[in-house]
Amino acid sequence: MSVTDPCFITFKDNFDTKSLPNSFTFPFYYQPHALCRQAAEQLQHDWLIPNTWQHNFGLNPASDSGMIIGKMFGVLIVKNKQGEVGFLAAFSGKLAEQNILPPFVPPVFDMLTQDSFFSIENQQINALNQKLTALETNPKLAELTLTLAQQQQVADQQLEAQRQLIVSSRKQRKLARLQGETTLDGSAFKALSIELSRQSVQQKNALATLKQTWQNRITEIKEQLAQLTQQIDTVKSQRKALSNALQHKLFGQYQFTNILGDKRDLNDIFNETPNHLPPAGAGECAAPKLLNYAFNHDYQPIAMAEFWWGASPKSEIKQHQNFYPACHSKCRPILSHMLKGMTVDPDPLLVNPAANKTIDIIYQDQHIAIINKPAEMLSVAGKNITDSVQTRMKTLFPKATGPLIVHRLDMSTSGLMVIALNQQANKALVQQFINRTVTKRYIALIDGCPAQDSGTINLPLRVDLNDRPKQVVCYEHGKHAQTDWCIYKKYTSKTLLHLYPKTGRTHQLRMHCAHHLGLGMPIVGDDLYGTQADRLHLHAEFLGFHHPETNQWIEFSSQADFE
Repeated sequence: MSVTDPCFITFKDNFDTKSLPNSFTFPFYYQPHALCRQAAEQLQHDWLIPNTWQHNFGLNPASDSGMIIGKMFGVLIVKNKQGEVGFLAAFSGKLAEQNILPPFVPPVFDMLTQDSFFSIENQQINALNQKLTALETNPKLAELTLTLAQQQQVADQQLEAQRQLIVSSRKQRKLARLQGETTLDGSAFKALSIELSRQSVQQKNALATLKQTWQNRITEIKEQLAQLTQQIDTVKSQRKALSNALQHKLFGQYQFTNILGDKRDLNDIFNETPNHLPPAGAGECAAPKLLNYAFNHDYQPIAMAEFWWGASPKSEIKQHQNFYPACHSKCRPILSHMLKGMTVDPDPLLVNPAANKTIDIIYQDQHIAIINKPAEMLSVAGKNITDSVQTRMKTLFPKATGPLIVHRLDMSTSGLMVIALNQQANKALVQQFINRTVTKRYIALIDGCPAQDSGTINLPLRVDLNDRPKQVVCYEHGKHAQTDWCIYKKYTSKTLLHLYPKTGRTHQLRMHCAHHLGLGMPIVGDDLYGTQADRLHLHAEFLGFHHPETNQWIEFSSQADFE
């Protein structure tokens, strides 16, 4: 075997070449091919467990120190010109503060060594940063800012005092004028009126003079302050222009080839996206690195998988050694270009998994219907799949008015939903959900056994802007999300829980179970935050609310098929 490429890794264990897939992995939703699992295990055993780079993955809390950085790694099964099957490996971003480490494929563009323009122009930006810091920390800037605020405060106080003096004096003059009309003769009253008018003009002139005096003082301070802030704005503008130019130039160096030989850079690729700009870190993920290296070295890509190695990040959920799809914001535009001309597995998200499923109606009257939604059915029509609870209900209840849907369940979640059959019922039910007077209970099978029998989870959630529709924990921009829980039944390594969501955030129960600040135990079958299985083991089993017409409290229950 004449393999000289150090990035081409041969398999240590035998495998059946007949088992190779006929089409390439759809990177955004997949189950890893057995050969990808074998490659990942070999990479982990030979390179990641020894960790000769001393990168802190956060897997040994007793000895780890410094910043913990888990990493996404990728393996790409390839065939070389000699027909030998092996694999390539890559990591996302940097590893141990380095871009190039054997046996991993190099970055698409190494900004640190391949060209000096980045270092030179980045030094210019750093020089501007230093200049900006010096300008912003100039004691004169702080002194003038404080003086301006103090002088403005004194000016406001003095001007307000003068205005109040004018108001009170006006009342006194009015009273004096009224008294003079009855007590003074004509000439004396005229003299009084002249004096009162003189006093009025004098006080108004005094106010005008005071205004002008303070305006002059404050204008002088503002002009001095403007000289300093204008310097800051100028440096910021220079820095922004240099940064934008450098970023555009840098993105132009990230050029990606596909099997057709078509090469495009990041600027060109992302020009077709809504924002027209590549996000930070675009092109540094494992998947595009692997494919680009394969195409440029005449390897035939066969299958690919990415896995997480290390402690989970603080906000999102990444389980050690779990496989994950490629991200959407950074990788989807790039991989859409790179996979052109290849035979790729179909997108499972375009296939309706609920085509042969039925909806059970467990209660119905002229105002509402209670249904038992099967797993893997949308609550409302989606962008690619229109079949949903909503479309089924429109067909089943053609005379119903209003939007029908009162609340939603995730596509993968099964269980009870209430359907409003008229506008008035919908309005009344929606108000109950808004007021949180509806009682909801879910049952979930989680992968693990909590140390306590019950508890409450408060973790604010927002959408992951880099990988929709996933959610992340965010204490700055996240929405309040609360879940009460208690153990229903224990098994050897799994637990059935009752979950009581007090809020209704997207993926709330899944996130609160899987996140390390929650239970740290994903729901079995959670393909977003855990490990895929036959289904997501989450079921809405109890629903209680006031009937929208009679106001009578009614309750419904439905047993999960995994209890």
